[in-house]
Amino acid sequence: MKKIIACATVAVLAASLSAFAADGAANPRVKIETTKGTIVVELFSKAAPKTVANFIQYVKDGFYSGTIFHRVIKNFMIQGGGFTKDMSEKPTRPPVVNEADNGLKNGLGTLAMARTNDPNSATAQFFINVKDNAFLNFRSKDEQGWGYCVFGRVVTGLNVVTAIENEPTGNSGMFQDVPTTPVVLTKVSLVEAAPAAKPAAQPAAKPAVKDSAAQQPQ
Repeated sequence: MKKIIACATVAVLAASLSAFAADGAANPRVKIETTKGTIVVELFSKAAPKTVANFIQYVKDGFYSGTIFHRVIKNFMIQGGGFTKDMSEKPTRPPVVNEADNGLKNGLGTLAMARTNDPNSATAQFFINVKDNAFLNFRSKDEQGWGYCVFGRVVTGLNVVTAIENEPTGNSGMFQDVPTTPVVLTKVSLVEAAPAAKPAAQPAAKPAVKDSAAQQPQ
């Protein structure tokens, strides 16, 4: 049964990523080593240049090492990059402009920026979609329609993402959906470049839900 589920997951990911076509350029890749395994992500520097530059600078600064995946919701997403194991939030640089209008969609295996109600409030926190979350996509340039900027995708380690997604969670002070056993980002580093890719257009997004004050997709 486990093998059937695993094969189904790989098939869904392959279908989701088949919309990505190489255009001959090169995209940076980042290796995210965690206590649950390693995830490698490809960053779409052409589609989201400011977001990718912001993320890479945090990587180069060693900011993410020692942070955790602090918010995990099954069948939705896993979010991290901002808190340490004791749920202390790390100080960040100024926010980056929201590039969610770049045509990229919040599909299975994509990497996107977390933010507050302010569309242009993303700093260091990011999330990985574990399913197609069309309601997080850009619709219009206003507070309700900006959506969440997709700037990369998982190229290896989706099984690790799934393992994190299935971690038991609970409350930690004012925070909800926190893994009861911390999932730590032990090392985050740049690796070799990959052929650039971009997703094809997807169906129109569903209406977005209201954001909370915390940096997170809803």
